[in-house]
Amino acid sequence: MSFARREQEQTVLENLDLDITPGSFVTLLGPSGCGKSTLLKILGGILEPTEGTVRIGGQPAADAVKDRVIGLVPQRPALLPWKSALQNASMLRQLAADERAAEAAPAARRALELVGLAAAEDKLPHELSGGMAQRVSIARALAMDPAILLMDEPFGALDAITRDEMNLKLAEIWATTGKTVVFVTHSISEAVFLSDTVHVMGLDRGRFLETLDVALPRPRTREVLDDPVFTEYTGRLRGHLEPKATV
Repeated sequence: MSFARREQEQTVLENLDLDITPGSFVTLLGPSGCGKSTLLKILGGILEPTEGTVRIGGQPAADAVKDRVIGLVPQRPALLPWKSALQNASMLRQLAADERAAEAAPAARRALELVGLAAAEDKLPHELSGGMAQRVSIARALAMDPAILLMDEPFGALDAITRDEMNLKLAEIWATTGKTVVFVTHSISEAVFLSDTVHVMGLDRGRFLETLDVALPRPRTREVLDDPVFTEYTGRLRGHLEPKATV
């Protein structure tokens, strides 16, 4: 699969071959400008490849989006400031043109409980911390009950402590729901901590520099950060990405 920006006559992605196992946690890791977010948008049916095809569960990505198979969690929460956490979490489901719209509020409540915000459903966005706001964003996607979650650097704007907490919460959510997750980050430690597989993307038209299978036991806690295998993995990935990667 390839993608080029015709207006700039620039090939962003070239000859990528990506196969994702259902129920797995896959991370796209790389420096800014390597095409991670572009690839995620192609997987989400927002952009179309200029060459090749993307199929999800046997159907084109655009059809998978229409069937609500895919949920997207963006970099910023993008919550409506005049709506409560529950209203924001239920918003996408309310727009569904089928029977799911009638179940918007109950589905959003279940999603808020899953992300640990059951007690905050009446709070407005300005009353939420950055981590809480991003949890509402995740709940908004989960309320649609998609099979696949595409997450575009959702924790990049959070402070280090909150980011660590969100990594633990996301790992818990993934284990509970069994959903397929495709996660974009430029943080090596985050990629190793969360993932089953890490695809390292380089600046040369997004080509994969390495595909790393992470053989660390689950569930993963903060103690895994001191595991020599974890250190070995992060060092191996750092070798591909320094000096642009962060830990």
